[in-house]
Amino acid sequence: MAKPVSPADGPIAVTGASGYIGSWIVRDCVAEGYEVRACVRDASRPEKVDHLLALNDAGLRGSVALAEGDLFKPGSYDDAFADCSAVIHAGAAVGYNRETPQQVYDGCFTEVRHVLDAATKSGAMRRFVFTSSFAAVGHPRPEGYVFTEKDWCGDNVEAYGGRWTRDRIPENRDLAYAMAKAETERMLYKAAEEDGGFDAMSILPLHVIGPLMCANHDQGWSWQNCIRYMMAGKDYKKSRGGRMLWNNVDVRDVARAHRLCAEGAVAKNGSRYILSAADRRGELFTWQLQARLRELYPAVAHVGGEEMEDGKPAQHTYDSPRSYCLLAQEELGLETYSIDETLRATVDSYFALGLLP
Repeated sequence: MAKPVSPADGPIAVTGASGYIGSWIVRDCVAEGYEVRACVRDASRPEKVDHLLALNDAGLRGSVALAEGDLFKPGSYDDAFADCSAVIHAGAAVGYNRETPQQVYDGCFTEVRHVLDAATKSGAMRRFVFTSSFAAVGHPRPEGYVFTEKDWCGDNVEAYGGRWTRDRIPENRDLAYAMAKAETERMLYKAAEEDGGFDAMSILPLHVIGPLMCANHDQGWSWQNCIRYMMAGKDYKKSRGGRMLWNNVDVRDVARAHRLCAEGAVAKNGSRYILSAADRRGELFTWQLQARLRELYPAVAHVGGEEMEDGKPAQHTYDSPRSYCLLAQEELGLETYSIDETLRATVDSYFALGLLP
């Protein structure tokens, strides 16, 4: 097992640094004293990078420097990764834009090889931490089934009605994303084992909410964006009738878990950590989330949610996904925010950014 890293071991690199999760990873690492190379596609866009540069004036122990890199250009990360003891790969060519399913797959899987090649070329890397997704875990199971890190999205393939095949990737964005994340994990673990000089490990977030660092983090249809619309009095539209089980995790906990992977003495090659609710209090059906937001913000006239009849949910919600970040707490020593702390921080940041009236 490769040695854990610390700020004394030199700089670390974070890809996707301008994104919602990536930005909080950068902030967490800078706060802990690291020299962070924040990799972004275009460093000339203030709406995407000013909040990162501001960390240098925030009285934190470490520092951040911007570096440009493009997932689709081999070698573009070579300079950024030079002498880095760890690479945290939070970047992906999939956002809430209009990528085709094939572009989603290529961005999450095929092009990760460019990042890995640059990371291994540096000769200094000991830890490669990959931002995977709970999509790489979930698969058809009965209501109430509790998913763990032992689950993979390709399990129980017969329940998919024959849809879980590579030739269907161009047809289904969700399938492309899940397959890409799972296959990327396996590719990374195999590459690290063959190399012998570094360990690869993955963080698998579920429904990530929490404070925004800048207005650009309000990406359409993201979980945090859905909270904003609910607080604006609009019903939740991402699922039919607004019915969903929200399994919430704070973006700051997700960020911290990435760093703890790089530093952890227990984490090893192939380690994967689900970042989801700490316990059942963080798992809320939409109507329960709506009620909690009303309690936290009684001055807001109307909080949107799901379809209701006589004060009760109009229809049953399928009870899934249930999962908990127990392994991250046990092996990484992760301490988590409470659901109320997370909801308050999410909504308060929208008020502070002027994105809610």
